[in-house]
Amino acid sequence: MRTDTVDRTDGATGRKREQQGWYFYDFACSVYSTSVLTVFLGPYLTTVAKAAADAEGFVHPLGIPVRAGSLFAYTVSVSVVVAVLVMPLVGAVADRTGRKKPLLAAAAYLGATATAGMFFLDGERYLLGAFLLIVANASQSVAMVLYNAYLPQIAEPEERDRVSSRGWAFGYTSGAFVLVLNLVLYSGHESFGISEGTAVRICLASAGLWWGAFTLVPLRRLRDRRVERSEPQAAGRVGAGWRQLVATIKDMRRHPLTLSFLLAYLVYNDGVQTVISQASIYGSEELGLDQTTLITAILLVQVLAVAGALGMGRLAQRFGAKRTILGSLAAWTLTIGAGYFLPAGAPVWFFALASAIGLVLGGSQALSRSLFSHLVPRGKEAEYFSAYEMSDRGMSWLGPLVFGLAYQLTGSYRDAIISLVAFFALGFVLLARVPVRRAVEAAGNPVPERI
Repeated sequence: MRTDTVDRTDGATGRKREQQGWYFYDFACSVYSTSVLTVFLGPYLTTVAKAAADAEGFVHPLGIPVRAGSLFAYTVSVSVVVAVLVMPLVGAVADRTGRKKPLLAAAAYLGATATAGMFFLDGERYLLGAFLLIVANASQSVAMVLYNAYLPQIAEPEERDRVSSRGWAFGYTSGAFVLVLNLVLYSGHESFGISEGTAVRICLASAGLWWGAFTLVPLRRLRDRRVERSEPQAAGRVGAGWRQLVATIKDMRRHPLTLSFLLAYLVYNDGVQTVISQASIYGSEELGLDQTTLITAILLVQVLAVAGALGMGRLAQRFGAKRTILGSLAAWTLTIGAGYFLPAGAPVWFFALASAIGLVLGGSQALSRSLFSHLVPRGKEAEYFSAYEMSDRGMSWLGPLVFGLAYQLTGSYRDAIISLVAFFALGFVLLARVPVRRAVEAAGNPVPERI
């Protein structure tokens, strides 16, 4: 079987229309990552769990004693496991049927519905909150597999750095905009005549409504590609999907250079994800900063990530994606190293750190996605992007583990944050060793002039 990459019969106009629709899925779903996962849900779900806890501070989901303060972290971990189990299956089915769009719609609206349902998370309903978080987070991961798999089909090789960067920029723009609106509601809840808890539940639900509403744009503009088959139609069955997954794993062994890139990405992206998730802890516990300062820093990251994604996209057009990513990893290393020396109780220096992170965050993620798209064999976009998404989300436990162990052994969050430098340094070395031109040729794809 095979599917074509860019369908040249549509011409530049049809391709541009699909690209514009594609951008809007990032615009739709990024509010979940920003407002729900990063800002509001963790503290609120913890509060709900503590209200339901026994005298020792434990809740008992399925009869298992869990400290209320750990419920959010454990639930996120469970959602990652669910996503890892489902993503390869969905990717295989998408490539075998050629019907990415219905699967994208199903995953997106399942996640959006679960997020909107968080409005009903009050009182002691911690089990409802945990269930909705698992559904929403796993659905987002599955949807991103399908979304990313469109990139090789809607953009010529020389366009992909720019298109991928614009997608990330759209996402950071919407994340910042909705977060501002939510913070206005949250900080002024008394003037709106509602309680703090109700304000949080409205913020959570509004992210789901935004996600669902703007997903309509890509669903109207993206289209499925016909799949040519050399075997009987059997793609719709679950068993066929799992057999295809096994075949995908075997097939990836035939592309060792693609796997080498995935290994490098797994290492440095784990560092990126850990910085995102642990920066607020470093700011509050080690630097003594208040919640308003931390939320302002998150907004600053969102805004500057737009400029960073677009700016690094332009740098990639001049210097190539690989060199630009390597430059961003060097900048990450210097930034995290500088974070070790930040003085406590000085918000201005934390804002400077947030600014540096924002400028490299969007670009390093966007260019990694576009570079990987060149390394995917034709007709296997969704399957390979499921592996990419697993590297992005499924292995995001290693960095936090190192961070936690460093703090446990040293009692210092400064030592914990400096331990993350290893992820960026090792990722730099591994990526530098990947001959990307040979990797593109080995995947059977045309080699762009600059990569």
